[in-house]
Amino acid sequence: MTYTNFTLDTDADGIALVTWNSPDRSMNVFTEEVMRELNAIVDKVAGDAAIKGAVITSGKDSFSGGADITLLQKMLTSFATDKVKDVEKATKALFDNAGIMTGLFRKLETCGKPWVSAINGTCMGGAFEMSLACHGRVAADSDKVRMALPEVKIGIFPGAGGTQRVPRLTDQQQALQMLTSGQTLSPQKAKSMGLIHEIAEPAKLVETAKAMIRNGLKPVAPWDEKGFKLPGGPVYSAAGANLWPPAIAILRRETHGNYPAAAAILKCVYEGLLVPFDTALRIEQRYFTEIMQTKEAAAMIRSLFVSLQELNKGARRPTGVPDTKFRKIGILGAGFMGAGIAYVTAKAGIPVVLLDRDMDSAQKGKAHSDSLVSDQVKKGRAKPEEKDKLLSLITPTADYADLARCDLVVEAVFEDSAVKKAATEQAEAVLKSSAIFASNTSTIPITGLAKNSARPKNFIGIHFFSPVDKMMLVEIILGKKTGDKALATAIDFVRAIKKTPIVVNDTRGFYVNRCVLRYMSEAYKMLIEGVPAPMIENAAKAAGMPVGPLALTDETAIDLAQKIMKQTIRDLGEKAVDPRQMALINTMVDDHGRFGRKNGKGFYDYPAKPAKKKLWPGLKDLYPQLAPEKVDYEELQQRLLVTIALEAARVMEEGIVTDPREADVGSILAFGFAPYTGGALSYIDGIGAKLFVKIAKGLQKKYGAEFKAPKLLLDMAEKGETFYERFDPYAKGDVKQAA
Repeated sequence: MTYTNFTLDTDADGIALVTWNSPDRSMNVFTEEVMRELNAIVDKVAGDAAIKGAVITSGKDSFSGGADITLLQKMLTSFATDKVKDVEKATKALFDNAGIMTGLFRKLETCGKPWVSAINGTCMGGAFEMSLACHGRVAADSDKVRMALPEVKIGIFPGAGGTQRVPRLTDQQQALQMLTSGQTLSPQKAKSMGLIHEIAEPAKLVETAKAMIRNGLKPVAPWDEKGFKLPGGPVYSAAGANLWPPAIAILRRETHGNYPAAAAILKCVYEGLLVPFDTALRIEQRYFTEIMQTKEAAAMIRSLFVSLQELNKGARRPTGVPDTKFRKIGILGAGFMGAGIAYVTAKAGIPVVLLDRDMDSAQKGKAHSDSLVSDQVKKGRAKPEEKDKLLSLITPTADYADLARCDLVVEAVFEDSAVKKAATEQAEAVLKSSAIFASNTSTIPITGLAKNSARPKNFIGIHFFSPVDKMMLVEIILGKKTGDKALATAIDFVRAIKKTPIVVNDTRGFYVNRCVLRYMSEAYKMLIEGVPAPMIENAAKAAGMPVGPLALTDETAIDLAQKIMKQTIRDLGEKAVDPRQMALINTMVDDHGRFGRKNGKGFYDYPAKPAKKKLWPGLKDLYPQLAPEKVDYEELQQRLLVTIALEAARVMEEGIVTDPREADVGSILAFGFAPYTGGALSYIDGIGAKLFVKIAKGLQKKYGAEFKAPKLLLDMAEKGETFYERFDPYAKGDVKQAA
C-alpha cells in the first residue's frame, strides 16, 4: 500500500521507519486522511510478522503542530447544525468524533509491537499525545526541539490521552503545571520529568530510536502492567492531600473561573487517576465533548488560532504585489521605541541603519539591543555567536545619506508634528523612489503626516507597542493616499519580524488606543464615584484583563494621559474630555507629582525591589469612599468590558477597522482583552447583539453617554446578526486560510 502522508521502510533488523511528510504543507498536522493512513500503518506493523517494531519521525524540520484545528471547527459547525434537530444525537456524534484520535493512539499503544517516537523538531498537541502513546520517546538535542500540550491556550485541552498519560509519567504537580499552562518543554526538561526516555544527537536520532527496539523495548505502556504505581503516589495520599486543595485554589486565583477548559483539566486528572486507564480515557473524552460545546472554546479557537494564523500569513495583504525582499531597513530615532524596532529587525536577520541626531545617541540605541540579547545569552536562550551576528546587523549613524539604499524607513522620532516633518523631508531627500516611508506615530493622523511627503502613496503608519521586543501586535495605518505597494511592504515587514499585523484606517488614536483610553477612562470614573481602588483593579482581573486599568495607566505614564487629554481639548474643544477626569489627572500629576511607574509613584507606589508595588493609600482621600458591600462587583467587571467592546463596535461602524478578525485579535494581543471571550467583538457576539444592547442601555442610564450603543449595534440587534455575519471576512474568497 502506498501512502500520501507517510513512507514506510523496513530495515534488515525488521524495524519499520515511518516518516511523516505531508505534501504541500510546511508543517505536518493531523487531518482525517493522516489519521486513516496512520491507522492502516498500525495495522500493517501489528499484522506483519517480519516487522519487529516501528520508529515514527518527521521528514520535515519540525515534527508536527498537532491536530488540524480547522477539523475541530468543522465538528463544532456540524454540532451547531445537528443539535437543532436532535441534541442527544448531535452530542453523541460530537463525543464519537472526539474519541477518534484517542482510539487511534490507544490502538498503537496496545498493538503488541514496540513503537518509538523520534522527535526531530516542534512537537505540539496531538503529535505529542501520539508520542506519549509510543513505548519509547527520543528527542533530538537541538534548540529547535520543543514539546508542549498548548490546547488550553485556545480554550480546549489535550483530549487524546494527554491528561491521562502525562500524570502517569511524571508527578501530579508538574503534570498540572504543564497541562493548565500549556508550558513548552525543552528535551532536557521533558527528560527530567520522565516524559521522554533519551536525548540524541540530531544525526543519530533515528538510530538511537531503533536501538531502543533492538535492545528489547517492551510493547506495553507502564500503566498496562500489573502493579503500576503513580509517580509521587496516589491521589488519596499525604502528597495528594497537600497538592489538590491548593491546586484548585491556585486555578481559581489565576483564571477567576473564566476558562472552563482549565477546570476540566483538573477534573480529568483527578478523576482519571482513580480508575483504570481505559475508563480514564472515557472520562477525558466526556469532558472534552463538554468543553467543545462552550462558547469560550468556539471563540478562542476562532480568534487565537484560526484568525491569528490567517493574519500572520498576510490575510489582509493586497494580491498581485510581489513579496518584498528586505536588503536594508532604516530606523529614524534611536530612543526606546526606535531602538526596540532596530532590535526585532536585526533579530529577523535584516540589516538596520539606526539614525539619531548625533552618533552618541545612535550608539545608545544600539546598546539597547546589546542589553536585550546579552540578557538572552545569560538565560541560555541565545548563543554568544548569535549575539555577535545580531549586533553586526545594526549600523548606528547620524548621517541621513546612510539611508540611501533602504527599502523601508520607519520613523520613530519624538511625537511632534514639526520634528516628524523634518525627519520625513531629510530621509526622502536620499531615499530611492521605490522606498516606503512609515511613521510609528501613536496619536497623530497619518493623512496629515503624509502631507510632508513628496510621495504620499508610499507613506504609511506602522504603530508598534511598547516594549517592542515583547508586544506581538503591530497596527498598520492607511492614509488617504497610501498605495497597495506600501501596504504590502508594511505587512511583509511585520511578518518578517514575526509579529501580527492588523490594518487600520486613519483616525485619532487608530484602533487600539481608542479602546485602551476607554478602559482607563471608565476606571477614572469609578474612582471619582468613590469605588475603592482595589475593587477596580480586582474587578478588571476577575473580568479577564491581565492588568488593571490603574496599573496600565501607570505603565503608560499618568503625565502622558494628561498630555493626551490637553491635546484632545485643544483639538476638539472642552466638551471632548470629562472635566472631573481632567481634574483627577491634574491632581495626580500637578499636586502630588505622581507620574506613574517611571518616577516610582502613580496610582501605585513602587518601592525598591524585591518589595512589590501596592496601591497608593492616598487614593482613598481624593474622593468620599463607598462602602465595598454597596458596590456591585459584577457590574464593575461588566462596565470595564462593555466600554471597550462598544468602542470596538464604533470603530467597525466608522470603517476604521473593516475585518472582525483584526478587531478581535488586536484587542487580545495589544491589551489582553479577556482572551476567553475571543476578543472585543466576539464578546458582543457571544452575548448576542440584542442582549448586549439591552445591557448597554442599562449602563447608559446609570453611568452616561459612554455606554450609548452605536446605530450599527442597534441594527444588528434588530436583525439578529453577529459581527462575523455582518462583516464576513471570507466573503471575498481571497483569504489566506490557516494551515
